Amino acid sequence: QVQLVESGGGLVQPGGSLRLSCAASGFTLDNYAIGWFRQAAGKGREGVLCISVSDGSTYYGDSVKGRFTISRDNAKNTVYLQMNSLKPEDTAVYHCATDLTADCPAGVRFGVYDYWGQGSQVTVSS
Repeated sequence: QVQLVESGGGLVQPGGSLRLSCAASGFTLDNYAIGWFRQAAGKGREGVLCISVSDGSTYYGDSVKGRFTISRDNAKNTVYLQMNSLKPEDTAVYHCATDLTADCPAGVRFGVYDYWGQGSQVTVSS
């Protein structure tokens, strides 16, 4: 059974940093593409980042380029989202997700995945 559990969200001031974790179970993380999407209140999903295993490429959403990075610890079957220079518009629920394929999904820009976790709230406010 595929399970993804996010943690690490919270309240942070503008300009601050936060790191989210996503613990995967039911599958081996390093065999598949894994990504993050977010959803702000009253808005649709937005793809944030996705890392492929077929060629090692990474998708970055336009709004997070240069500020967010994704990494994985295969020994812990965990993926991380490092968020720097946070802005109020980054406020959203962040979900990690996968399609259990080697490449990021065609709908990565819109956060379209087959499996995702319950999410972790990130609030950027002074």
